[in-house]
Amino acid sequence: MKLVSLLGLYFAASLVSVTPSYKRCKHKVKESLEAVPHGWVKHAPAPPDHVLELKIALPQPHFPILEQHIWDISDPNHVRYGAQLSKEETLTLMAPHHDTLHAVDEWLASYVISEEHLSRSSAQDWVTIRVPVSLAEEMLDTKYYIYGYTEMGESIVRTSSYSLPEILHKHIEFIQPTTMFARFKALEITTHLSVEARTLSVPTDSGTITGPAGNPIDNSCNTTVVPSCIRQLYNAVDYNTSATNGNNIAVSGFFTNYANVKDLQDYYAAVNPAAYGSNFTFLGINGAVDIPNVMSIEGNIDSQIAFGLTYPTPAYYYLTNGTPPFHPDAAVPENTNEPYALWLDYMLSADILPQTISVSYGEPEETVPEPYARRVCAGLGALGARGVSIVFASGDFGVGNSGSDPATQKCLSNDGHNKTRFMPSFPASCPYVTAVGGARHIPEVASSFSGGGFSNYFDRPLYQYNAVDKYLELLGNNTYEDLFSRGGRVIALNLWISLKLTCRSLTGIGGTSTSTPAFAAIVSMLNDARINAGKSSLGFLNPWLYSTGFKAMNDITEGNNPGCGTQGFHAAEGWDAVTGFGTPDFKKLKELALALS
Repeated sequence: MKLVSLLGLYFAASLVSVTPSYKRCKHKVKESLEAVPHGWVKHAPAPPDHVLELKIALPQPHFPILEQHIWDISDPNHVRYGAQLSKEETLTLMAPHHDTLHAVDEWLASYVISEEHLSRSSAQDWVTIRVPVSLAEEMLDTKYYIYGYTEMGESIVRTSSYSLPEILHKHIEFIQPTTMFARFKALEITTHLSVEARTLSVPTDSGTITGPAGNPIDNSCNTTVVPSCIRQLYNAVDYNTSATNGNNIAVSGFFTNYANVKDLQDYYAAVNPAAYGSNFTFLGINGAVDIPNVMSIEGNIDSQIAFGLTYPTPAYYYLTNGTPPFHPDAAVPENTNEPYALWLDYMLSADILPQTISVSYGEPEETVPEPYARRVCAGLGALGARGVSIVFASGDFGVGNSGSDPATQKCLSNDGHNKTRFMPSFPASCPYVTAVGGARHIPEVASSFSGGGFSNYFDRPLYQYNAVDKYLELLGNNTYEDLFSRGGRVIALNLWISLKLTCRSLTGIGGTSTSTPAFAAIVSMLNDARINAGKSSLGFLNPWLYSTGFKAMNDITEGNNPGCGTQGFHAAEGWDAVTGFGTPDFKKLKELALALS
């Protein structure tokens, strides 16, 4: 019997209740910050007529069932490996209980917010309303202010605490934007430009050096990395992808980070002439539209690398509409939400999904309220359950969070104690995604800027235990004591791509924004091979990588990722917390991937 049918009986049983007078109910604090994240300063009260788009997260009582599916179908040793869920099955397991929907609807109705004034996610686990600040303050028993980010000149409307009628606490997980001061951004802001721009060209140096897989590599790949170099480096020179087998690759962009078609054609003409004239499909989310001749460094990096390596695999560029900064002396923006939930709802409601998605965006984990981070992570897990391999960039500040000098980074906790702590990146810290950092040179060493560390929100998953325990024993109990959570999920350390330089149309660029789409392309090629063999896509990668996939990795034993006034984590033989298992050998990975059921 289908999963949806089994659960349909459960949802059919509804509870009858008497409508409470929520306006007279005593409010109880739902969420409160110990301290506003560093860098944000409170300014004036928010204008009463400024419109907030409040997203109300409802509990997902059946997520533990969905989570078990995620683990089962991603475990190569489980009999259900590869038995991915349908859209309907996934959404059913994310849906709230009927009495939760009823209670929240009654609460909104008491403020004259009816069905035509709200929207719901595909699983009905998110309710979105648009209300002025004055009404939001009444509903949440709070006060909104304009907060400015001193270093970047950004401003947003937020509060440090909000309350709900106590009867609603079990029916509402959280409401945002309230306490979230995250600065979700494209990592191109932190890309590492070459000392001087260089014209992009196909390597012409006839000399060779030995690559990590023992094969010959063009000498020039030690200075400028183009698609042919990546294929040489990772032993994928002879693999040709299909345009018709149903395999797709996607890049997700946010805000105004467009991918420029003309620049893509210039890139193809220079480094992959066979792809010249081909294009990607643009898909706009939350009102995003494609604007010709507009580009961003991030959009170009991601699309050119991912699509240049996987041509002729059909390619998609998702752009989720963002919001402009709030300036106290300018027009008030219409929306100050982060885009995670909008993007996830769009993806989860799609009938057909790309098998591989590359995302080069993130922010320090501690700036995202833990309930919000957990809900977003759950959505990423649901995509994995549907057979999607999601690859996130680790960040470009080593174990820190900002600043070009690792010795002077401000790595102070936001718990009110101002303790120095390593700063892992989110969503890379979610245990359902594969996070990617960077290496450099041939022979490969860890890139010093590569993000990494241990999550403070998510416990270390079982698939990481053996590898991480060995490294922690090597590290020693007293090393960086109190600077990171030894029991946390280790991020950005599953796989690494070696890129000293890669390119947008005419400029040399490096950073985890370059390595992420490159590794996503390798994964897409693996999915292509499995689909050609009549098998499922790889989906959520990590359990496979930690159980057998690591055998096809090129170990990196040199380098470290300094930050927060420390040397960060050092590479070592075998798995380590700066290079993971190393970089991929595609031919070996393909053999292992095809051996899976």
